[in-house]
Amino acid sequence: MHKKIAVILGDGIGPEVTQQSIRVLDTIAEQFEHQFEYAYGLMGADAIDKTGNPLPDETIEICLNSDAILFGAIGHPKYDNDPSAKVRPEQGLLKLRKTLQLFANIRPVTTYASLQHLAPLKASQLENVDFVIFRELTGGIYFGHKETNADQTIASDLCTYTREEILRISHLAFQYAQQRRKKLTLVDKANVLETSRLWRKIVKEIAVEYPDVETDFMFVDNAAMQIILNPKQFDVVLTENMFGDIISDEASVLSGSLGLLPSASVGNGSALFEPIHGSYPQAAGKDIANPLGSILSAAMMLDHFGMTEESERVREAVNWTLQHGFVTKDIDSVNFYFTTTIGELICDHIAQKIRTDVNQTNIELRKSTII
Repeated sequence: MHKKIAVILGDGIGPEVTQQSIRVLDTIAEQFEHQFEYAYGLMGADAIDKTGNPLPDETIEICLNSDAILFGAIGHPKYDNDPSAKVRPEQGLLKLRKTLQLFANIRPVTTYASLQHLAPLKASQLENVDFVIFRELTGGIYFGHKETNADQTIASDLCTYTREEILRISHLAFQYAQQRRKKLTLVDKANVLETSRLWRKIVKEIAVEYPDVETDFMFVDNAAMQIILNPKQFDVVLTENMFGDIISDEASVLSGSLGLLPSASVGNGSALFEPIHGSYPQAAGKDIANPLGSILSAAMMLDHFGMTEESERVREAVNWTLQHGFVTKDIDSVNFYFTTTIGELICDHIAQKIRTDVNQTNIELRKSTII
């Protein structure tokens, strides 16, 4: 199978982790006789520095002509710490989502037994945690009209949603729930917000089309608490843009590291796959960033292509590294392996070059050679 993949390395650790994902995809292509063709584009602070534009037209064109997009990370302190900046890296990602009509962000939340000690919850609370957050991406307060008065004493951000925006992601979330444990939770603030009341009204209407899916509703403040108190209760969580942004980052701590979680943004155009972590500029260029969130995002891309056996091979390799303690500095600050080493190990496992009963003491730091 031949696929065209747009690659946006982005800022900070984005290039380092994405390069490991490309190595993994190349290994998959070799093992399963696929052909992945890459086209590179700029976005974010990197694009501003080189072109003055956070999303150049050339990058949009590359994405429109690709089957999927692999993206690293976005953001830089010189923009993050300057609230007066008129051009910001995040504008590029927001524009790309809008241009490609990527209306749904899908974030799986999975826990690993070998990493439960890193999470802030008791191990008993983390067992069997496996849910997915569906976050609406192109509407809400992030895209609403913004206004500040002349003397900078009053500001407003308008939160707007249309019926069509709510319908399209809700149907997608219900269909996803049908393939899982058949439970969907809408997270809103319907006791206060008109937009939330519209969400709840529409979700109740279309729930009758999915009688096999149990549907419940939860205010966002309670949901934030329940993700910590009893995360295993959730299956598919559906929510609007800002609420989804917040609770998905909260849920990321359940896995033990922000660097482990992947995401997919899907809609009417080419789907985009990215780890949920930020650009982490403090670690850039040091070969210490965790590439697993990006690699698992590449696995979601393979699922998107219908390559389920291939994606499972990637996830098996990731699980193997975690079970055997081959982890980056964010997980173990003393006995850690480098970004490139983890990438090598996963590629070797996919290519079946590694014995699964390997003795960890026989692994030399910085190398993936198993003795």
